[in-house]
Amino acid sequence: MHASLHAPSTAAPCCSLPVSPCAARSRRIRLSQHQSTQVSAASGPQSSALRLGLGISAPGLVQQQRRRSDSVTVAAFDRGVPPRFGMPPRNTEAPPPGLYTPDWAPDRTQICTPVTATTTLGALKELNEAYKSGAHMVELRADYINGLVPKTDLKNLIEAAQLPLIVTCRPAWEGGQYEGPEQERLEILKTAAELGADYIDVEFQVVRDFLQMCIPPEGVKLIISYHDFDKTPTDDSLNRLVADMHAVGCHVVKIAAMANDISDSMRMLQLLERQNGRATVALSMGERGLPARILAPKYGGYITFGALHAGAESAPGQPTVQELRDVYRVHLQTPDTKVYGVIGNPVSHSRSPALHNAALEAAGLDAVYLPLLVDDLPRFLESFDAPAFSGFSVTLPHKAAALAAVAESKADPLAKQIGAANTLVRRRDGSLAAFNTDCPAALSAIEMGVLQHQAEAEGISTEGIQEALEQVVQRGLQSPLEGSTVLVIGAGGAGRALAFGAAERGAKVLIANRSREKADELAAAVGSAASVVTLEDVNAGRVKADVLANSTSVGMHPNVDQTPVAAAAMSNFTVVFDAVYTPLETQLLKDAKAAGCTTVSGLEMFVGQAADQFRLFTGQTAPVKLMRRVTLESLAGQT
Repeated sequence: MHASLHAPSTAAPCCSLPVSPCAARSRRIRLSQHQSTQVSAASGPQSSALRLGLGISAPGLVQQQRRRSDSVTVAAFDRGVPPRFGMPPRNTEAPPPGLYTPDWAPDRTQICTPVTATTTLGALKELNEAYKSGAHMVELRADYINGLVPKTDLKNLIEAAQLPLIVTCRPAWEGGQYEGPEQERLEILKTAAELGADYIDVEFQVVRDFLQMCIPPEGVKLIISYHDFDKTPTDDSLNRLVADMHAVGCHVVKIAAMANDISDSMRMLQLLERQNGRATVALSMGERGLPARILAPKYGGYITFGALHAGAESAPGQPTVQELRDVYRVHLQTPDTKVYGVIGNPVSHSRSPALHNAALEAAGLDAVYLPLLVDDLPRFLESFDAPAFSGFSVTLPHKAAALAAVAESKADPLAKQIGAANTLVRRRDGSLAAFNTDCPAALSAIEMGVLQHQAEAEGISTEGIQEALEQVVQRGLQSPLEGSTVLVIGAGGAGRALAFGAAERGAKVLIANRSREKADELAAAVGSAASVVTLEDVNAGRVKADVLANSTSVGMHPNVDQTPVAAAAMSNFTVVFDAVYTPLETQLLKDAKAAGCTTVSGLEMFVGQAADQFRLFTGQTAPVKLMRRVTLESLAGQT
């Protein structure tokens, strides 16, 4: 709550604060020159300034007649989305005359970064950081600033902004930080408009109250916003909400809603698609809403928001500017951009987006790869069924469901044999085909570990192991695993891939799993080469094998101190493989290394399976060295 605020003005409801015309004009010229280097002018009968919505004074803005009261549509909306506790009552009076028509979306969606500092000095610093970050716009969150003195602090902040500036003072009842008197909050926004902020963000609930106080002067653009931190309204409610917001009259409509299922993010993207170019911001909050933020440019969104850095988010699920630009390349998206992604739960740990996006960029493809937090795979596939969604990597716990989701004729024989798929590819007829690239990648990584151990035991150089293994594969020679014993921990999708792959290469397979029933089912599917042991016997040191292969997520970031097998049992194994690659050296591998085992991290399996996926997605050979380097860099930056 602000400790020091000016008293509400008693002046007539118009913008009357003295502002230097020369200073305002100079700033607008500077912003115009800056923005012209980032966004190409939009075509159409509207002026470039109007279409781009950069806060540039645009001649000929259409003045609107006094609109009829829309109390009927407001009441209809209220039935669909009831107001939340703490909101002031909505003013349903007809808005005053002189409101502007909606802007048109720019050729490129603008990346906006919020300034969330709690002091004026900190906000000035963040404004400078925003300019250097690669963002196109900046949002000043005045509700975060303690002790804000509007007429002096806002003047300094608005003049200091080197990017088009949105001023927001979000109340607590709409998810913000401001808890003071409502009249004083609206006075802050009024002052920002009078001082020449490029945009003023006003909540739909109170926009009529604000417009009775102040009609934004020409060149100051009005954003009407609505936030729901509990859910995403129904499609009908969203449509009514947009119509009601436009009925008030504004340049930009903004809706942000919590995504409780990833399908909610697709509904927000479809809402954007229905706007036919009108300037609209439709974003989903939370991790399940990330697709709506990253794909906003593809669907014509006016703005997408990115934090200056991790920890500075102004809303749940907000990525950083660096991620939006450098990883997802949102500024280069087009309506034709193809979309790939990794389906999982959890999925935030995955380095697949970093690896695949780097490979897609290197190949010069108009495509992006997203992390997709999926709870229900069939519902996800039903929602994300457009041809643009061209392929998916699949990880825990959806690999068996991924195979079941495709027609039997569209499943690769290896995937059918294993009973799990980690790759789905969209065919030209719109159907999905299923593949398993885990198996060859994991077994190749383990075979390299076995060859390395043999070379070290015989005092032979380990150089050229990769080439030797390639010769084994190409010539159909005996696998290094033939005649060995492989203990597989876990009976999920990756465990099935390891068990079937090891058996196919002539190894005896032991399976240990928390659920004995699943272990028995897998052993029966693999056949006579497989048998079941208990985790209790493994941890007690009563099970010996040449290779220990962990396929579970135990030890994955952030639970880095956990391990699937006790350290005391490590002496019973020669080679230890962990499919987990975050962190690169898990607790399991640390214990194995301390026991003198040859260790194999999940990195090689991860890169290998991703390289095969890239080939299936694009038809091109994967840049394996680049993918490995990017993965290592991403892991090095993990906190």
